Amino acid sequence: MRIVDLHCDTLYKLITEHKPLDDGSHEVQLPKDGLRHHLQCYAIWLPDSYAGEQAEQTVLYAARQLEAECSRLHIRLLRQKDAVRQAFEKYRATAFLTIENGLALNGSLGNVARFASLGVRMMTLTWNAHNDIGDGADVPHAKGLTSFGKQAVREMERHGMVVDISHASEALFYDVADHTTLPFVASHSNAYAVTPHRRNLKDDQIRTIIRRGGLFGLNFHNAFLNTQPEKARMTDILRHAEHFLSLGGEDCLCFGSDFDGGVLPADIQNSGVYDTIYELFLRHRYPERVIQKVFYDNALIFFENFDKKRIMV
Repeated sequence: MRIVDLHCDTLYKLITEHKPLDDGSHEVQLPKDGLRHHLQCYAIWLPDSYAGEQAEQTVLYAARQLEAECSRLHIRLLRQKDAVRQAFEKYRATAFLTIENGLALNGSLGNVARFASLGVRMMTLTWNAHNDIGDGADVPHAKGLTSFGKQAVREMERHGMVVDISHASEALFYDVADHTTLPFVASHSNAYAVTPHRRNLKDDQIRTIIRRGGLFGLNFHNAFLNTQPEKARMTDILRHAEHFLSLGGEDCLCFGSDFDGGVLPADIQNSGVYDTIYELFLRHRYPERVIQKVFYDNALIFFENFDKKRIMV
């Protein structure tokens, strides 16, 4: 089994609850044998209530803690220039450090280079509220990128840090499309046409990400999967996958589970479910090559070729 997961919140639990990455209570379960290869993007979530200085210092602390845990557990912590596929095939567990909430920059463009030097591979521009970069999904009458935000996304691209628009407002999404030259991602967002939640992507947004060569990651949080969250089940993941694929997203669809940060469907306990999801796709007659793309290949190709897909704007 091979899997790339674009988003989890396990790192936040590590630094706030002091539970190591291999704690059995985590929803992200580390592979225990050589038959499984797992690349996990560990996001450090920064609540909107944090002050900028607190957010910045939390990233620095989380980076140190993740590096220590990866060393202890023999997880290969990847950097921007690493050969991602080669590492993925060689090691049973690999990881990227990511940031959830551009509040982390604390109003300083210099922090982009600083965080990139720590190995930060991807950053959501917002969480749900407003920050120095722009407006999140919960902001009424939301606007797009601020002047600082436009500079920030350019700086992120310059330093090989992927722009992540999960949690962004629609206005921010389209400003990102207009002010970036590299692909961008929605690391943990589902399809609005299936579940009309403000955190999900509308069809035109999905088509924009496809056109730009980005990624979208299937989120397992029950309210994003089903309009009746208590009725959400694993089969809802398939419904969202089918919609993304129907719009031409075969080369862009991935997983962004939101493990350890969301509320899971009743029939999902932890990352051991990927084997069952694989079988679910097979039972619905999806070609194995398509399933492999969704499970790992799309993400590996994206990270290997990210800085080669620049467009003119």
